[in-house]
Amino acid sequence: MSDANAGLDERIKETSRLRKAMIRPELGAIVGTLAVFAFFIVFAGDSGMFNAQGILNWSTVSAQFMIIAVGACMLMIAGEFDLSVGSMIGFAGMSIAIMAVTLGWPVWIAILLTFALCIAVGAVNGWIVVRTGLPSFIVTLAFLFILRGFTIFFPQLIERQTIIGGIDRAAEGDWLAPVFGGKILGFFFEWLASIGAIDVFTRGTRAGEPIVNGIPMLIVWALALVVVAHIILTRTQFGNWVFAAGGDAQAARYVGVPVNRVKILMFMFTAFCACVFATCQVMEFGSAGADRGLLKEFEAIIAVVIGGALLTGGYGSVIGAALGALIFGVVQQGLFFAGVESSLFRVFLGVILLLAVILNTYIRRIITGER
Repeated sequence: MSDANAGLDERIKETSRLRKAMIRPELGAIVGTLAVFAFFIVFAGDSGMFNAQGILNWSTVSAQFMIIAVGACMLMIAGEFDLSVGSMIGFAGMSIAIMAVTLGWPVWIAILLTFALCIAVGAVNGWIVVRTGLPSFIVTLAFLFILRGFTIFFPQLIERQTIIGGIDRAAEGDWLAPVFGGKILGFFFEWLASIGAIDVFTRGTRAGEPIVNGIPMLIVWALALVVVAHIILTRTQFGNWVFAAGGDAQAARYVGVPVNRVKILMFMFTAFCACVFATCQVMEFGSAGADRGLLKEFEAIIAVVIGGALLTGGYGSVIGAALGALIFGVVQQGLFFAGVESSLFRVFLGVILLLAVILNTYIRRIITGER
């Protein structure tokens, strides 16, 4: 091949740093995160939003979005959707409550059995999708109603109510409950408060008593899932399979990728993430409600889209999805600190979803030359 022709060969064509940055799925989420923080620093900077308690508040809310966004991101990259996530959250919480409170089983058994049950439902979702060829949108929409129906029916049948409390009392002394409802690094914050190293940890409290007494396990779970999922996607063969299954399933099959197995495993992982969210939630509130998790599936999908994932699959980033979840948490709490009507959060979700889709589509067309 001549030098002239070699210079035109796309396989060896050099890519500029700007182009590499522009095609990264996290780009829109990074810009959005910076913009959101800048906005609230200006309009709510003196409201307590960025002191210790304020940071803990929006970090906890962001972690909730982040946990389910990680599962949704992996599944969307694999080319599928799961609209049953919100119902799975309510179902898992109610399952733990019935087993632990109504039946009196140890909380650790209730948690493990609930995880097994939810993962099995995720596997059924995936199996139906790959075996029948039906759109995952339809299959999981059906399970959205099935799981929500069971979540309402069973507590009414057993307890004559749709809210079951007493989980906090049942979890006392349990070895597994603190993994989802406890806190870590409490001693570190107590030490900071005792020596007065950082005034923000002691202001407004009794001497030596910190405002923040530890990091909730909800946040720990969120960060752990993001790190593990990111490593799997970017550093392992299985991660390559996930991208291949979502990009072109038939071509992936031709080169030996077990597409069906990958998709089923991603449905199971999404169910696992929903169960983590539900378990942390019931341990925090000490109760389970039939309406828990309402609309969470859409919030997870929006966070993933903001993070740069394509609705068609084969492209996306867990880091981008995590930043999308961070944007949600900061805005939801920031509206409160800024004194804005909290119902406008839903308006924000719709607007930012539309802008994220337009931005991602526009950037992709510039880079790829699509029309």
